[in-house]
Amino acid sequence: MKLQSARRRITGARALTCFVWVITVGTAHAQPYPNKPVRIVTTEPGSGNDLVARLIVPWLSASLGQPVVVDNRGILAGEIVAKATPDAYTLLSYGSPLWLAPFMRERVPYDPVKDFAPITLAASSPNVLIVHPSLPVNSVRELIAAARARPGELNYSSSSTGATPHLAAELFKAMARVNIVRVPYKGSGAALTALIGGQVHVMFPNAGAVTPYLKSGRLRALAVTTSEPSALVPGLPTLAASGLPGYESVSPFGIFAPAGTPPALVHRLNQEIVGALRKPEVIERLFNTGTESVASSPEQLAATIKSEMVKWGKVIRDAGIREE
Repeated sequence: MKLQSARRRITGARALTCFVWVITVGTAHAQPYPNKPVRIVTTEPGSGNDLVARLIVPWLSASLGQPVVVDNRGILAGEIVAKATPDAYTLLSYGSPLWLAPFMRERVPYDPVKDFAPITLAASSPNVLIVHPSLPVNSVRELIAAARARPGELNYSSSSTGATPHLAAELFKAMARVNIVRVPYKGSGAALTALIGGQVHVMFPNAGAVTPYLKSGRLRALAVTTSEPSALVPGLPTLAASGLPGYESVSPFGIFAPAGTPPALVHRLNQEIVGALRKPEVIERLFNTGTESVASSPEQLAATIKSEMVKWGKVIRDAGIREE
């Protein structure tokens, strides 16, 4: 009898322990999202990716009721988020280098399609085709004619390999069938300085970066790279309407979560981030830096990535572009 009683007590204790464990785990999983700080991993401070992340942080933090912090990790940002727990507490703010890197490197530590859950195409920034005033051209057609008359003599400046200013120039070369030599610089500031100093002839910088120099006459703008005229550079024609039908190049900025993040959380984050991107203050601050708020659905960002990989993958392969 004593043995049976002892066994009953042990069994009862085990049952109670299991019950408490189930209740504890169930309660933990039932806690509403978010119940701790959210981190947005992105590239270097001052980049377009960093700007987008920092502009949405105050609004996202207020709507989620938790601190949202920006974590600048440079080129490691994509790898960090790809390997993060898919619980919506680690997000990524990144642009086209995220999905174009596999075309330019032998090894990339993530799959741009399989390892991320798109949340929203947050914003996009056009480039502007500009020339130094010493180059006697006033239109895209005149630039093409000059380049064809002097093959290999004209040059263009760009920053990092595979960045939009570089690819926009290579797309121009391919579509216009001209030979303009690339002069690479370590940063966009140095590339722009070289153009202002007359060391190079052509550049495709971000619209916001060159506005002061266009107004002062130190640089001359020929066209914008969007498919339609842009309010960011009013009065400037598109390359598509200036002799290169179908030409388009913009810098997209997306927000992602790790693959496997529950769809309900992706939907929640999309709603919250889109709400932030539609705030008049955010739209204005983006506009003042040469960037336009987009605020898309997850599906639209996914479609943009696939389309860009097809388009720019061909440009990269045809031009033989490889990261140094």
